[in-house]
Amino acid sequence: LVIINRYKHANQLLVGFENFPYAEIHIFVLFFLYILTRNEVKSGGRSDLIPTIKFRHCSLLRNRRCAVAYLYDRLLRIRALRWEYGSVLPNALRFHMSAEEVEWFNHYKKSLATYMRSLGGDEGLDITQDMKPPKSLYIEVRCLKDYGEFEVDDGTSVLLKKNSQHFLPRWKCEQLVRQGVLEHVLS
Repeated sequence: LVIINRYKHANQLLVGFENFPYAEIHIFVLFFLYILTRNEVKSGGRSDLIPTIKFRHCSLLRNRRCAVAYLYDRLLRIRALRWEYGSVLPNALRFHMSAEEVEWFNHYKKSLATYMRSLGGDEGLDITQDMKPPKSLYIEVRCLKDYGEFEVDDGTSVLLKKNSQHFLPRWKCEQLVRQGVLEHVLS
């Protein structure tokens, strides 16, 4: 324990590994062995251990590259969640994210909202809508849960109750379809 406490600064290399603890342990052990072997070469003049040091160093670099690739892939997936689910993530997805990932998602969401407000004049432009070209401007939807009143473009409001069906503008209800409030009824 005394030896491990002496090398606590090694934990600074391990920031962001909370999602894969085995990699963290493996990297820490490799780093610890690397330091011990390096110190033995320096103090004892054991040049026969230099290939071991080089091997452990290469292993550390490889593990770091793998960890960075994993974290970058997760980042891209979290960014895609904003486009797929909108600004509110379902709890089932949020549960599998670390606090830092949730914080990054919220920052990305705010940045995207600021950018969309800067487009298209006073109201802004929602670039997350109509990810695929629509076949028709209106779609038939079924309400999956009680939502309340929903205002349509012409000023009329529609009461969205569970199991009710409506013929609504696609762009108005696309976000609710993604959130699971409505489902698109295919005739």
